[in-house]
Amino acid sequence: MPVIHIVIAAVGAVLIAATSVGFLLSRRKMEGGALTGRQRKRKKLWLIGLLISVWGTVGALITIFSGKKGRLAIEFEMFSPRVPVFGITLAKTTLIGCGVLVFLAVLLLLFRFTAVPRFSEEDPGGLQNAMEAAVDAVDRFVENTTSEMTVKGLSPYMISVALYIMGCAFSEMLGLRTPTSDLTFTLCLGLCTLALINIYGFKKGGVGGRIKNMGGPVPAMRVIMVPLKAVTDLAVPISLACRLFGNMLGGMLVMDLFKGVLGGYGAGLPAVAGIYFNLLHPMLQIYIFVSLSLTYIQEAME
Repeated sequence: MPVIHIVIAAVGAVLIAATSVGFLLSRRKMEGGALTGRQRKRKKLWLIGLLISVWGTVGALITIFSGKKGRLAIEFEMFSPRVPVFGITLAKTTLIGCGVLVFLAVLLLLFRFTAVPRFSEEDPGGLQNAMEAAVDAVDRFVENTTSEMTVKGLSPYMISVALYIMGCAFSEMLGLRTPTSDLTFTLCLGLCTLALINIYGFKKGGVGGRIKNMGGPVPAMRVIMVPLKAVTDLAVPISLACRLFGNMLGGMLVMDLFKGVLGGYGAGLPAVAGIYFNLLHPMLQIYIFVSLSLTYIQEAME
C-alpha cells in the first residue's frame, strides 16, 4: 500500500476539520448583519478548501481500500460486443437502444395520459406553456429550414430523434456504452434520413421533378448527373452516421481516459464532466444531425 495515499488521507482529514470549523465560524460572524465583499470572499475560500479536502481524502481512501490506480491504458472495441438472446446474437448497444426506446415510450405515455388531460386553453400552466413553446420552436425551425408543408410530418420525427439520441447519451451515466458510439446504430439513423429525402423529394415534385432535381438544369447532362447524384445521396447517411458516431465516440473515450488517469481520485469528478459529455455535447450533436437532415430534405424538394 503506497504510503503517499495514507499521508494524503491523514492530511485531508485534518484539513476537512480545519476548513469545516473555518466555514462555520465565518457564517456565524455574518449572521445578523449585511455581508461585505471581503466576508463573501472568505466564505467562498473556506467552502472551496473544504470541497478540495473532501475530494482528496475520499480519493485517497478509495485508492487505499480498492487498490485502484490511475493508468493511461483503456480497453475499447470498435464495435459493440454481441450477446445471445433467444438463440440469436445481438449487439449490446442494440439492447441498450431498445431499453432506451422502451423507457422513453413509457415516459411519454405517462405524460400523455396524466399531464396532457390537465392542459387547458383558458388557464395554461407552466408545464403546458413550456411544452407549447418547445413544440412551436421546433415547428418554426423545420418550416424555416424546409417549407410549411413538411412541418406536420417532420417535426414529430425530429423531436423523436432528439429525445432518442439524448436518452442514449444518458445511458452512459449508468456505466453503459451509449448506442450512438456504435457505427451500425448511427447508420440506421442516417438511413432514416435517406428515406425521408426521397419520400419528400418524390412527394414535392413527383418522379419527373425528382429526376430533374437530381439531373440539374441542363437536360443534356442529366444522363450523367442523375447517377452521380444518386451516389451522392447514398453518401448522405454514411456522412451523418460517421459524424454522429465520431463525436459521441470521442466523448466516451475522453470520459474513459478521465476516469482511468485519475483512478480513485476520480470520485465525483466524472459526474461533473458528464454534465458536458452527457448533456451539452449530445445537444450540440442533435442540433447538427437535425439541421443537416432538414437541409438535405430541402435540397431534394427544390
